[in-house]
Amino acid sequence: MATEQAECGKLETYLQTLGHTLDRFLTFQHPDAMHEPARWRAVLERPLPAFGIGVDAVMEEMTRYLIPNGSAIPNPGCTAFITTGATTVGALATLAGAVASPQRLSLNAFNFLEEQSLEWLAELLQLPPAMKGLYSSGGSVANLVALGAARQHAFETVGIDPARHGVRGAARLYASSASHHSIRRAAAVLGLGRDAVVTIATDAEGRMIPAALEQQLERDRDQAMVPVAVVANAGTTDTGAIDPLQAIGTLAHRYAIWFHVDGAYGLPGILDPEVSPLYAGLELADSVIVDPHKWLGAPVGIGATFVRDRALLQRAFTQEASSYLERACTQETAQHSMDSLGIPYSDFGVELSAPSRGAVVWALLREIGAGGLRARIRRHNAMARQLAERADAHPDLEVLQRPTLSICCFRYVNAAYPDLDALNARIHRALVRQGRHIPSTTVVNGRLAIRPCFLGARTGPDQAQALVDEVLALGARFTQGPEPDTHNSGTMPDIER
Repeated sequence: MATEQAECGKLETYLQTLGHTLDRFLTFQHPDAMHEPARWRAVLERPLPAFGIGVDAVMEEMTRYLIPNGSAIPNPGCTAFITTGATTVGALATLAGAVASPQRLSLNAFNFLEEQSLEWLAELLQLPPAMKGLYSSGGSVANLVALGAARQHAFETVGIDPARHGVRGAARLYASSASHHSIRRAAAVLGLGRDAVVTIATDAEGRMIPAALEQQLERDRDQAMVPVAVVANAGTTDTGAIDPLQAIGTLAHRYAIWFHVDGAYGLPGILDPEVSPLYAGLELADSVIVDPHKWLGAPVGIGATFVRDRALLQRAFTQEASSYLERACTQETAQHSMDSLGIPYSDFGVELSAPSRGAVVWALLREIGAGGLRARIRRHNAMARQLAERADAHPDLEVLQRPTLSICCFRYVNAAYPDLDALNARIHRALVRQGRHIPSTTVVNGRLAIRPCFLGARTGPDQAQALVDEVLALGARFTQGPEPDTHNSGTMPDIER
C-alpha cells in the first residue's frame, strides 16, 4: 500500500519561511502583480501534475511567485473596498483554527469561543441582550440567514411553515434604493423572488425616507400578500449613510413587520460618539448583521447574524437528524469533547461544514479590546471628515456627499473642463495604476465621485492627506494647469482625543 505523500507536520519550520515572506510582502515595496505577469504565470499556469513536487518545492514557488504577486487590497493606501487585509492576530487565529479545530463542532475551546465571541460582539455593538448570533461567510450570507428568519416568522404568522412546505402566495420585502444587492439575491434564494423587493425612495443623502415607506405600507395593507421584512441600512456600502432607524423601526413595529438592520460595514460606527446618536432605534431590530472581516480586521470570510429568537433560525434552516451524527450527550454529561457536537450552529444557517470563526473574533477583541476598536473607528471617521473639510476649502475639489462614517465622496472640479465625470474617471484610473492610493468610484446624485473608504488597521491619517495631494496633482496635469501647491494643506488634528 502506498504511503501518504502530503506533509502533515513540521509547521514550525515552514511557518518561519512563510512568516518571513509575508512580512516582506507587508512592507508594500514590491511592484504590482501586473508589473511582470508573464514571470509568475509561467510558473503557476501549468497542467495538472501527475506527480507531486513535494512541500519544499511548493513552498519555494509560494514564496517566490505567489505571495509577492498577491493583492493590493492589504496596502494601507487601498481604500476601494469595505474589506481589507487581516491583522496579524486574525491571520494567526485563522491558522490555529484550521489546524486545531477544522470544524466548529464538538465541546472544545474553539467551539466555546463561537458563542463567547458572539456574545462579546452583541455587547460591543449595543444590541438587545436577548439577541443570539451565528457566524457565516460574510454579509451576503448573513443577510440571507436574517431574512430566512424573517420569512419563517412572517409565514408562520399566517399559518404556513415555509421551510417545510414552501412559500405560498405573494410576499413583500421593503428596502431602500441604497440597500446592498444581497437583499435581492436573498429574496431570490428564499423563494420570495427578486420582484418581492419593493424599493423605497431615499433622500439626497441616500437615507430611506420614512414617509415613503409608510405610504408603501399603506398601499400594501389590504393586498393579498405577506409582508416579510423592512430592511434598513446602518452604513450603506456606497456612501456610509445611516437610515433613520428609529422612525423605520417604529413603522415596522406598527405594521407588525420584521425589522432587519444591515450593519455589515457600518454597525461598529456606533462606537464613535460623533455618530452614535444616529443608531437610535437599533434596539427595535428583530435581526442585525455585521461583518468582522470589515472594520474588525478579520480575514475575509466572517459575517455575523443576530436575531431575537434563534429558534426561528433552527426552524428555517434545520437539516434535520442525520443517522451518523449522535447527539445523545449534553455538555453536562459529556466526558469527551466528541460526546456532543455542541451548539447546533449548522441548523441555524446554510452551512454544514464551517471553520471556527469565533476564535478569530475572540482573538481580535482580546488583542485590542473595545477601546482599541473604538480608537480605530474614530480615526477612520475623522479622516473622512477631515478630507471633506480640506476639499471644501480647496477651489479645485468638491464634496458630493458629507461623510457619515469613514467614506468620503468627492471629486476634482474645473469650470473649463467639459466632462467632469470623464475627468474624474481618468484621475481614478491613474491613481489605481500609480498604486499608492487606490480608492473606488461611485455615483452620487448622478455625478461620478472618487470614493475612499478608510477601514484597514494599517490605514492612517497620512493616507487621506496624500490621496488628496495626488488627486490635485493629477487633476492639474489632466486639465493642463500648473501643479498644485500641496505643502500648505495643514496637518490633521489629533483624532484619538
